[in-house]
This record gives sequence, C-alpha cells and structure tokens, in this order.
Amino acid sequence: MERARRLRKGEEFDTAYREGTVTGGPLLALRRVPNGLDVTRWGFAVGKRLSKRAVVRNRTKRRLREAARMIAVVPGFDLIVTARQGATEASFAELRAALVGLLRRSRLLAGGEEG
Repeated sequence: MERARRLRKGEEFDTAYREGTVTGGPLLALRRVPNGLDVTRWGFAVGKRLSKRAVVRNRTKRRLREAARMIAVVPGFDLIVTARQGATEASFAELRAALVGLLRRSRLLAGGEEG
C-alpha cells in the first residue's frame, strides 16, 4: 500500500480514536472518521494482548493491509482496522471477508463491491 494511503503519525491515529465511529465484528473492529481529503487512508492495529510475538502481530498486519488494498472504498476517510481475538489464527479469506463485512455495514464500499 503506497505511503499516501497509510496513517503514519500517532496524531493521525489519536484523532481517529478520539473522534471516530466504531463498527465491530468478531475478528476485527473498524474505526472511521472523515479526513477531508480525496483519498482514504488506512491504519492497522494488532495489540500485544493478541500475541506476545512481534512476528505474529506483523504478519497479521501485512495480511490486513493486503486485504484492504484489494477492496475499493469510498474516498475521504481515515480508517483504522483493529484485530480482535482470533484474527491472528484466521485465514486470509476470513480476514478479507470480515473486513468487507465491516466496510459494507459502514457503507464505505465503492462501486457496489460485494467481496
């Protein structure tokens, strides 16, 4: 995912956590906040509570990043995807389906994407 489409600064994450609206599911939670830009930016969070091993947390973030890259979303939002218990063991297809479901419930899918 290119740099312009990622949340990188702590301040950007803090704003989304403070002002964002949350949609939750069993594997993932999606926090969204309008950003006033013509691009949607993504952030991913996998806490130490899910796995003490950094390699497991980083692999989960890479899989979520790839799933997000494949999905067309409405521009103009900052989105933070937070992994929940079970996300580290879930398959790529399960993670992608969970992400599509959250985006659909949030009405953020572009072009009628059905996953």
